[in-house]
Amino acid sequence: MTKTYFKIGKLIVEEEQNGKQRAVYGEKLITELSKELTEEYGKGFSTTNLKQMRTFYLTYSKGQTLSDEFKLSWSHYLMLMRIDNPAERNFYEIEALENNWSLRELQRQFDSALYERLALSREKSEIRKLSEKGLVIEKAQDSLKDPYVLEFLGLPEEKKYSETELEQKLIDKLEHFLLELGKGYTFVGRQVRFTFDDRHFRIDLVFYNRLLQCFVLIDLKIGELMHQDIGQLQMYVNYYDRYVKLDNENKTIGIILCKKKNDTLVEITLPENNEQIFASKYQTVLPSKEELKKLINSKKTE
Repeated sequence: MTKTYFKIGKLIVEEEQNGKQRAVYGEKLITELSKELTEEYGKGFSTTNLKQMRTFYLTYSKGQTLSDEFKLSWSHYLMLMRIDNPAERNFYEIEALENNWSLRELQRQFDSALYERLALSREKSEIRKLSEKGLVIEKAQDSLKDPYVLEFLGLPEEKKYSETELEQKLIDKLEHFLLELGKGYTFVGRQVRFTFDDRHFRIDLVFYNRLLQCFVLIDLKIGELMHQDIGQLQMYVNYYDRYVKLDNENKTIGIILCKKKNDTLVEITLPENNEQIFASKYQTVLPSKEELKKLINSKKTE
């Protein structure tokens, strides 16, 4: 069906309009064509639909990634065509295909500014790779976001809640949380207990990333991040590295999800060659895409 719509769009642009993107007789042409196709083939060829097919051809006749194969649904492409930035559109097209996102999941990732958040966490030289290859997971940093967006929890930004309540809501919405975490994550457990020297400790959330082949420990902090919190997570990570992970698995990753953090404090607390402990903010409302785009543009010009 999608290929058919592409060919109809091509017919309108190249044959009916002699290759011009806009024709004086365009509206009349679309109306006449809609009438003829509807009489011959039935529903699905309204003037609105034909205009969308025309836009589809104009958008995807320019050699964008995957454009010749059309492996997504027509509904997916209708949503993608509303993204003006070709690089951003390519990124979401690749990710939707590779991760088998439903239309709802694709819309959620766009609304949560996934592309902008990933771009901000990368060097400007690596931003282009997002549109060319999508999200490639090769090291721990590749899977991280800052901030993580947890709007699916339904928590107002200023609402007071405990870490236990936050954890429970994440478990209740585990499918959504896994989508936000990204590629390769599987859930292992909550409040996972381990013991040494007759002392008991509990890790808020434990995941395993199949692509990185390592455990991922997540500690939740509803207040401002302190250096003691980083030290505690470092101990959890060390325990997993020494007593839980297998010899053929990679080193454990620890992520602190906090409401507030001081980047300088994090940098001073962690060793310079740190590749295991990370701190990211979370927010419970969708970010402003415009503000994020401004930050990306300023980053590109640095």
